[in-house]
Amino acid sequence: MAPVSKLAEAFKLFDAANSNDPNTETANGKSYPKEVLYAMRMTDTLNHFEPNASEALQLTARCQHICRWEIPRDSFEMNRQGYLRWRQELKKFHAAKAKDILETLDYDADTIAQVEFLLLKKQLKKSAETQTLEDVICLVFLKHYFEAFSVKHHEGKVIDILRKTWRKMSEEGRQAALKLHFSNASTTLIKKALGL
Repeated sequence: MAPVSKLAEAFKLFDAANSNDPNTETANGKSYPKEVLYAMRMTDTLNHFEPNASEALQLTARCQHICRWEIPRDSFEMNRQGYLRWRQELKKFHAAKAKDILETLDYDADTIAQVEFLLLKKQLKKSAETQTLEDVICLVFLKHYFEAFSVKHHEGKVIDILRKTWRKMSEEGRQAALKLHFSNASTTLIKKALGL
């Protein structure tokens, strides 16, 4: 039997940490801890969008939301400033969690530093890998979470989120997004938001 790769071991440890998520989500008739399912979707989307992704980018995609439930949104003020502080705190939290796990597997310092760099979303629009990660995050949102989001919020907010999502994406990411399948209602909203 071939030895298990270090990447596979890292995925296993990331997923083990995320398996403690008390929130669950069902996909294809099976229930998953929410962040385990999200991590699987990130890996799957990255593999399709950028099949030649570096090991650091593959690691980052898998641990993008690692243990996110440990810092709930309502632990910060429920306004724009609180939201931004929450997001910044999460980035640092995910980076620290990932570093701890990767160090147990004796990953080299450069790879760990790159994973931290990507999780902190540094140099978006300047770093090719940070941009690819952002594209994958946006594609996962649009493919797996947008439909449910759109029915819970008023049209104005949905259109605003779509436009913000679109601005974050590269042209390659946008082209991939336009190939996704959406309901008629969502397609109408997307066209309205993007002026298509």
